[in-house]
Amino acid sequence: MTRNDTTAEALTLADARRLRADRARQVADVLRRQVLYGEFRSGALPAEGQLVREFGTSRNTVREALDLLRAEGLIERCPGVGTHAVAEKYPHGLERLLGLAETLREHGEVANEVRTTGLITPSREISARLRRPPGEPVVYIERIRRLNGLPLSLDLTYIARDLGEPLLAEDLARNDIFVLLERIAGQPLGLAEVTLEAVNADPHSAATLDAPRDAALLMLERLTHLADGRPVDLEFIRFRGDRIAMSGTLHRTHP
Repeated sequence: MTRNDTTAEALTLADARRLRADRARQVADVLRRQVLYGEFRSGALPAEGQLVREFGTSRNTVREALDLLRAEGLIERCPGVGTHAVAEKYPHGLERLLGLAETLREHGEVANEVRTTGLITPSREISARLRRPPGEPVVYIERIRRLNGLPLSLDLTYIARDLGEPLLAEDLARNDIFVLLERIAGQPLGLAEVTLEAVNADPHSAATLDAPRDAALLMLERLTHLADGRPVDLEFIRFRGDRIAMSGTLHRTHP
């Protein structure tokens, strides 16, 4: 075999591995959703042979896909027993403006651990977002949100003072802030501007959420307005990415 033949064979093997890795990710993407949304009712995934037939791919590709899901902590593979789902994500819709307890009421009990409350002098950016004069105090609330006892999110909330101070007298451990705000304001909430991105867990967030340091978190920044358009609630919410899934329905409109 010539040197050129050896090089060509190496490239062919590399291409084959790359193609198999690409296909494994495609299979893993489909299986991930099925695992996270409980489509395998017994918790057991189909046998490898059945997955090979379903996806029309090789056994090695299926095994690589399952290895990806195992590395994410979503499944366990036991020789002689099979492959079982060990994780579930809770759906959080992005189409309606709801508090966490309102959103997840079908999935269990949301409990709030209130860590910090009080008046603070915010940064100029936060004052501007809430349309308050620079230097005017706002109410700051920090909470851990748990679903069925498991840490789900760390919420840092800034609220305009006139609504926030009465809020501090309410039961924040058992109520969503949205529900309380509407009662205090005497009008419903209207809309919210939302930004969603992935961030790595800093040491404080990781310890608070009982997550590995540098684990991927979903960061939701939300500025909520009353129905009259006034912005009153600015939140920075860090969700455990392995326990929540954001979803919504998008409608295409033509310019």
